[in-house]
Amino acid sequence: MTDSSIPPPKTTPAHGCSAGSDHDREVPEIDLLSPLTIRSLTLRNRIVMSPMCQYIAKEGLADDWHLVHLGSRASGGAALIFVEATAVTRDGRITPGDLGIWSDEHVAPLARIAKFVKSQGAAAGIQLAHAGRKASCDLPWQGGAGLTSPETGGWQVVGPSDLPFDESYPLPQTLDEAGINGLVSDFEAATRRALTAGFQVIEVHAAHGYLLHEFLSPLSNRRTDSYGGSLENRMRLTLRVADAVRKLVPADLPVFVRISATDWADGGWDADQSVMLAGRLKELGIDLIDVSSGGLVPKARIPVGKGYQVPLARKIRDEAGVMTGAVGLITEVQHANEIVTGGDADLVFLARELLREPYWALKAQQELGAEPTWPISYGYAVKRRAK
Repeated sequence: MTDSSIPPPKTTPAHGCSAGSDHDREVPEIDLLSPLTIRSLTLRNRIVMSPMCQYIAKEGLADDWHLVHLGSRASGGAALIFVEATAVTRDGRITPGDLGIWSDEHVAPLARIAKFVKSQGAAAGIQLAHAGRKASCDLPWQGGAGLTSPETGGWQVVGPSDLPFDESYPLPQTLDEAGINGLVSDFEAATRRALTAGFQVIEVHAAHGYLLHEFLSPLSNRRTDSYGGSLENRMRLTLRVADAVRKLVPADLPVFVRISATDWADGGWDADQSVMLAGRLKELGIDLIDVSSGGLVPKARIPVGKGYQVPLARKIRDEAGVMTGAVGLITEVQHANEIVTGGDADLVFLARELLREPYWALKAQQELGAEPTWPISYGYAVKRRAK
């Protein structure tokens, strides 16, 4: 089995059959609370805190908010805590409030977070990102509009082609060969800093209409060189970045890639192309595909509903033979458990539900019949005393 292959389910003889009996049958034991080992890293369960931007950093620096926000979910029982989309260049931020990792100054505050997360029994992950043509935006609670000039606090954005996200966004400058090579180097430098900070999982962000996704989709990539046109060409930059990151990360640590499995738009990136990309990423040693969708165009027809992206994770897992994570409107414990037990995905990424409930994983343990693993300082107070 390669490092990026789907692990076989643990099995046991069915109830009522003795070991060695002709009537033995295999019964899967894997569920939401089962550990998962990827390379040398063992996650204590299948619950992941998805990267979620907080939009409050100053010059990309993590502060006490980020420590408490991320640390509380680690002490709340999740197995893997992802720092939000962290910009590999200053101009690759979505907003002026995004976290960054474009300088050595960013390492120490991120290392503080990684150290605390690991002290609580969770693994520490970071998502490396470049916003491309969707960069230079105002903070969401201030409207989130594109900042189209230096006078409004904006900056020059880049993309595969000179097509803005929409009419209110800045016009991107088309990346030339030197710019593309520089971008790969930026991801490499960010990876080195992330490892220095102590992160155990590196995720490359190639989803949600940001730069790598923009190269993947024919709706945003109108290039006629080796980075545009055919599927092979449109995948080239994502594969280059993933390969560069994988080669820098020690062989005993995992690398994930988040993709938008479909643009939900005619003529765009779709699930079949995602299967092809996932297979190529697996060949490079990428361990898991974090399967999201959408974000490339403002008028996509997205069938939003409970677990609406789960079938995409299942398709990629089945057809590309690589581990996947499911994300998107997953809020209920039993639903999350069924995603794992049913073989739809290997990990469940929770986003807004973990904003509402930091201790969701502990409640999941209780609901699924396990003993909640409260932090020791809380546990004595919340556990029922023996009569």
